[in-house]
Amino acid sequence: MLRTVEHGSMARAFIMVKTAAGKSAQLQAAIADRDGVAEAHVVAGQYDIVVEAEGEEVYDVIHGVATGVRELDGVADTRTYICLE
Repeated sequence: MLRTVEHGSMARAFIMVKTAAGKSAQLQAAIADRDGVAEAHVVAGQYDIVVEAEGEEVYDVIHGVATGVRELDGVADTRTYICLE
């Protein structure tokens, strides 16, 4: 069950992004400029970019940031992990 974060704290998530070949740097810049993105880093491993996102509520992170990232041209796959603490 998703919950609303109380007492003025922000909902936070990490979004793992797999990109098409050669698109990581371009997408990292585009993602970093999006509302709700605290940080975005190109990484080595199963995914190509790790994004730290935040919003007033979990809904804002999932439907605002994660959905927007997924819809960018060159994004092959995403996984979103909501922070529980």
